[in-house]
Amino acid sequence: MHDYSAGDIRVLEGLDAVRLRPGMYIGTTGIKGLHHILWEIVDNSMDEVANGFGDTITVTLYTDGSASVEDNGRGIPVDVHPTLGVSGVEVVFTQLHAGGKFDNENYAHSGGLHGVGASVTNALSEWVTVEVYKNGKTYRMEFESKEVNGEVKGGIPKYHLFDTGVATEKRGSFVRFLPDKRIFESTHFQIETISRRLKELAFLNKGARIILIDERVPMGNTVLKREYCYEGGLNDFVKYLNETKIPAFEEPIFLSGTKDNIDMELSFQYTDAYTENIFSYVNNIPTTEGGTHETGFKAALTKVMNDLARKTGTLKEKDANLLGDDYREGLTAVLSIKMQNVQFEGQTKTKLGNPEARIAIEYLVNQTLSEFFEKDTKGLADIILKKAVLAAKVREAARKEKEITRAKNSLDNNFNLVGKLSSCTGKKPENNELFIVEGDSAGGTAKQARNRSFQAILPLRGKPLNAEKKRIDQVLANEEIRTIISALGSGIGEDFNVDNLNYHKVIILSDADQDGAHIRAILLTFFFRYMKDLINEGHVYIGLPPLYRISKKDTVEYVYDDVALEDAKKRFGKGAGLQRYKGLGEMSAEQLWETTMDPNRRTLVQVTIEDAATAEMLVSTLMGDAIDLRRRYIIQNANFNKEDNFKVQEAK
Repeated sequence: MHDYSAGDIRVLEGLDAVRLRPGMYIGTTGIKGLHHILWEIVDNSMDEVANGFGDTITVTLYTDGSASVEDNGRGIPVDVHPTLGVSGVEVVFTQLHAGGKFDNENYAHSGGLHGVGASVTNALSEWVTVEVYKNGKTYRMEFESKEVNGEVKGGIPKYHLFDTGVATEKRGSFVRFLPDKRIFESTHFQIETISRRLKELAFLNKGARIILIDERVPMGNTVLKREYCYEGGLNDFVKYLNETKIPAFEEPIFLSGTKDNIDMELSFQYTDAYTENIFSYVNNIPTTEGGTHETGFKAALTKVMNDLARKTGTLKEKDANLLGDDYREGLTAVLSIKMQNVQFEGQTKTKLGNPEARIAIEYLVNQTLSEFFEKDTKGLADIILKKAVLAAKVREAARKEKEITRAKNSLDNNFNLVGKLSSCTGKKPENNELFIVEGDSAGGTAKQARNRSFQAILPLRGKPLNAEKKRIDQVLANEEIRTIISALGSGIGEDFNVDNLNYHKVIILSDADQDGAHIRAILLTFFFRYMKDLINEGHVYIGLPPLYRISKKDTVEYVYDDVALEDAKKRFGKGAGLQRYKGLGEMSAEQLWETTMDPNRRTLVQVTIEDAATAEMLVSTLMGDAIDLRRRYIIQNANFNKEDNFKVQEAK
């Protein structure tokens, strides 16, 4: 047996730990992680702008695969650190947990709270170039990854920071880096992903000018350039989110204030939609899981509106108060706070935990919204109250239906599933899977193919209702939707409880054609509108059946896309038989198990919501009634040049 001694303990110095375990610092080495190292630099520049030290940020994507971020803030410190003996630039880019954001002296509030941003980007790049423009001078430093004693190390200074001698009137910092191909699965930055985030930052920081340049995309004699600047701030954000809806009043209601060193901005507007959409941010970071600030806003809004309903006689003395759900039907709100000492729950920075944030938001809404309605001459309060009263009536009418869906063990609920759901025998939900399958034919094949111990099959016998812009009572009236709700057992809307979920993997399995894509879109829209936590907590998947089966003699291979098909054709050579699957029903049970249902061989795509505001816009655009906006989106994003030159090659 090998002795285990202190000498076996490996000590990782500097940035070595980042390269060895990048997922611990950026979550993944996939495309999301690639963009994460860009956001770390962008966030540093954004902190300068958000704290009033600059007003412009320029992000540039280059043809060599590198990216740069430049701002006109104060510039990274260039003087020598008193204890480390090197420049501030070298400290920021080589030391983990080093930065100017650990006290409240340099930044009133900051999105970069962990002090690992610039150093992690440096560790995971092939090279980094930093220029600082300060006091009329230009300072420069470069870093690189290189092999040292047989091991690749990242973020090594090529030389210390020096004054280039180039005089300048600019101020701020410029950082350019090339992501390391040895670390990331892909090093191709996605223009739309970056564009969406920069646009969001411009909305959240009124008057900030953010420029995106993509030198990879030629535009005649120039290159692609987008510029974002919104003088209306959050009000412009809300209007943008509501482009696909009909607003109940023209201008959003805007509230702002400061309490206990927490700066708060809130903009909201009501529309003809039947679901609520609240987007919250802390120091420009999206809090997709909400938190204390959202809780405070909801509670205060409900209190103010109920008090107003009593005052105006909308609610009589004998009437019960309306619920928060009633006042939030059709609501689109953006809440942005900026504060010190942020406490996020978990490592993902998606839920705010500071109790003082709730107190501050409740104070702001209770005070300023009441004052707003007292001075309002447009009757906005009356519009909101009438909408809430109608929502309450519909809610009461749907109460019995909702109780049926919650009572998953009731006779009615079991009756709803008789002859539809083929359940599994497993008693542990965390191990169980539910395949929602398009059509009885494919459903029958899936029932034969499945492993009964943990896989359940629910065939759809018709297209479910498009839940976009449908009230809860209309949704519950649809038989296919009711069946899905009953099978999952978790309830919907405010009643959704993941602890009651019968299957921890909900897998949408549909044909690879237009009808199949439409069914996927309808189901995802329903989950997004009425079971969003099902997606947020990672329970929704899309099954990917193969498009082709290629065979020659005793060798068979299943192919999932056209690129892989061309590669397979070359490998198999002449005389190979090729079958294109038009639908799941064309497969035998054995083939469906091998390709799509066997956990050891199948391909599943997990559905996530990385950008809640963008997801809201896409769902509203593609599944709502705004025909012109949908047409514009399709024209801008669809590939109309793809040719299908598929020809079946019969086996000889």
